[in-house]
Amino acid sequence: MTKKSSLLMLLPLAVLSACTSTPNQAPVIERPIVRHTPAPAAAPVQEQKDRDGYYTVRKGDTLLRIALDHGQNYRDLVAWNNLANPNDIKVDQVLRVAPPEDAPGVRTAAVVMPPETKVTTPPPPKKTEPKADKKPYTEGALSDLQKVDRDGDGKPDAPASKPTQVASIKPSTPAAPALSAEDREVSWTWPSDGKVVAGFDEGKNKGIDIAGRPGQQVLAAGAGKVMYAGSGIRGYGNLVIVKHSNGLLSAYAHNRSILVKEGQTVNRGQAIAEMGDSDSDTVKLHFEIRQQGKPVDPSKFLPNR
Repeated sequence: MTKKSSLLMLLPLAVLSACTSTPNQAPVIERPIVRHTPAPAAAPVQEQKDRDGYYTVRKGDTLLRIALDHGQNYRDLVAWNNLANPNDIKVDQVLRVAPPEDAPGVRTAAVVMPPETKVTTPPPPKKTEPKADKKPYTEGALSDLQKVDRDGDGKPDAPASKPTQVASIKPSTPAAPALSAEDREVSWTWPSDGKVVAGFDEGKNKGIDIAGRPGQQVLAAGAGKVMYAGSGIRGYGNLVIVKHSNGLLSAYAHNRSILVKEGQTVNRGQAIAEMGDSDSDTVKLHFEIRQQGKPVDPSKFLPNR
C-alpha cells in the first residue's frame, strides 16, 4: 500500500470524528430570582407602657421602690400583678400601679417583703446597712395605702392625751395638688424638737432635716395608720411611713429604732421611733410630707414655732 493510499483511508475517519465531537460551549448557570422582601415592621409598643396606671420596669428598679414612687402599697402591687415573688420582676416588664377598675377595693393579706433588691444582677443574700458608703436621697414617693382606720364618725382618730402644738394646714404652694376636704381636716405637730439643719428643696431634699441626739423621741406628726416600718429603702435607713388621709402621708427616716408596727393606728404626737443615724452621717430626723405621692414643703403644713 502506498503512502497516498494510506492518507486517503485516514481522511474519512478524521471527517467522521469531527462530525461526532461535541463543540465547546460555555456552561449555562441558572441564577435564582432574588425577590427583596421588605423588612417586617417593628413590633408595636405595648399599649400599657407608660400610660396612666401602668409602669415599665427599668434597670435598678425594685418593687418596693416602684410602689412608693407611685404612692401605693407593695402588697397591692403583688396582688394586681399576680406576682408569686415580690423580687421577681424583669426589665421592660409592665406593672399595674393603680387599682383595677373592676376591683377598686382589692387588698391582700400580709406579704413578707424581702430586703430591697435590684432588677439587674442577683444581690448578695445578706443585707447590710450602708454606713461607710452613704447614698444620696432619691426620689421615692411614699405610700398611699389603705384608708386610715376610723371610729365610724368620719373624723380622724382622737389626738393623744399628751398636749402637742397643733395647727391647721396652711395653704399649699401653687405647684401642689389641691387639698381635699379630708386632707384639710388633718392637724399637724412637729415630729421632733431640734434645729432644722436642711430645708425643703424639691430638686435635692424632699423634706426637712431636724438635728437631735441619739434616742430622742420621734413623734407622729398627725393621726393616722403606719403604712411602712422597716429599712428596705436605701438612703432612708430605718423608716416609718404614716398615712393620714387618702392624699397625705408623712415619712420619718434615719431612726435608731422603730417603736411601731405596720398597720398600727397612731395618734398625733405619739412616739413612733427613736432618732438615730441609720443610713446617715449624722444623727438627725429626715421628715417628709407627701401629697398624692408628690413631696411638698413641710413648712406649709407644720405650725410655727
